[in-house]
Order: sequence, then C-alpha cells, then structure tokens
Amino acid sequence: MQVIHDDPGALRHACRSGDFDRPTAGHAPGRIQANLMIVPQDDAFDFLLFCQRNPKPCPLIEVMSPGAREVLCAPGSDIATDIPGYRVYRDGELVEERAEIASLWRPDFVSFLIGCSFSFESALELAGVPLRHVRQQRNVAMYRTNIACTPAGRFSGEMVVSMRPIRSRDVAKVVEICARFPQAHGTPVHVGNPRALGIADLMAPDYGDAVEILDDEVPVFWGCGVTPQWVSQRSRLPLCITHAPGKMFVTDLKG
Repeated sequence: MQVIHDDPGALRHACRSGDFDRPTAGHAPGRIQANLMIVPQDDAFDFLLFCQRNPKPCPLIEVMSPGAREVLCAPGSDIATDIPGYRVYRDGELVEERAEIASLWRPDFVSFLIGCSFSFESALELAGVPLRHVRQQRNVAMYRTNIACTPAGRFSGEMVVSMRPIRSRDVAKVVEICARFPQAHGTPVHVGNPRALGIADLMAPDYGDAVEILDDEVPVFWGCGVTPQWVSQRSRLPLCITHAPGKMFVTDLKG
C-alpha cells in the first residue's frame, strides 16, 4: 500500500534520495504543489511574459534568480533534486527523463514555479467531492486542446487541460471551491463536451492516466501546468527542463 507523505519537507527529501518517484497527487494535503519550467536566462523574460498573459494554465507562484536552486517558499529545498521526475527538451523534442538535474545545472538557468491543480484536490475531497484518480492512486488525465494561448516572444501554442469526472450535482460546489485557488488554476475552463476543446477521446489522454466517467458524472476541465511543456515543443525551444507530468514540486505554502 502506498504511504501518503503529509509533510512537504519529508516528501522533498524522499524525492532527493530516490525513495519517492511517483505522482504527487494526494500527498502533502493542504500544501501548494507546483509545476516546474526551467529555461536559460535569454528566454526567461519571454516566458515570464507568456505566464502573465496566460494565467489560467500558468499561474506563477515563484520566479527564481538565475542559477538559484533553493526555492524561497520551501526553505532548504533544491529544485534540481526535490521533484520525483524531470524531463529535458531540446529543440522541441523530449530527449531525456531523469530523477535529478543537478548534473545538468547551469548558472544561467531560471526556474519558474507554476501553480498546480493538485493543490485544490484536498479541499474538494474534504467537501465530499470524490476524485477517482486520487483514490485509484493514478495520475490525473491531461489533454492538448484547440484553445490558443496568447503568445509572447518565441512562446506560442495551445492550452493543455487536466480533467476530473465530477458528479453533476457537485459541479457548482467544485466551481465555488476552486475559485478560492487562483494560484492553482482557479475555476474550470470548460464543463461537459470534450469535443468543444478538440479532444476526440477521453480514454486516450496525451499525458497521465485515463479514468472512467460514470453515468452520473460529467468531465470537468482545468487549465494545466503541462501547457509550457507543449508550448516549448511547439515553439522548438532550444533547451528547457520541466517536471514529469503529475510529478510536482511540493512547497511549504498552505493553500
């Protein structure tokens, strides 16, 4: 049975030691989780502008100084080791998945922490809204859409969304709760028909794991912090490093 890590510092150290390499959904309840995007300093301003223009998929939590590895909202942390999995992209292509990036570190790397919808999941569960991917210990389902992001510099592309099946009677409650988490994508961007977003098959997510949708449920979609990974591919960015989908940096901040 999977051990649930309640303490964010202990979870980060477990990632650092290699003892934890799974998705972070359901762990450190009540703490803000973050997506990661690392770019060379030459591309950092354009990416900052991209986040500001697209706050739904890219709500900024922290922007680190060039070369910095300790996250201000997680004292004692190391952004190069304290995530369960990393992805390295070169010229828009995924070239490597790694357990750490300390051996790749450069003094011009600028790290961006972007809010994650995992941060509001404990609030939904406490309100009696069951989340199937959490209970099945699976990664949330994520899809590329036809929603164009507002471009900035070399960064352009479409929004990625996460999806959770929600009981029809709970949708209004979910919207109300998520409105309290603007740093974690906030309210959904779409409820219902996935084809309106250009999603042909909910059982074939682009990232994460498919989950069943029951007769009394509807698919609910949120902006997703995997958007920068897709945008970096679409933009043929020479180099960027991200978290692996579903494997977040867990901060000490309370949501």
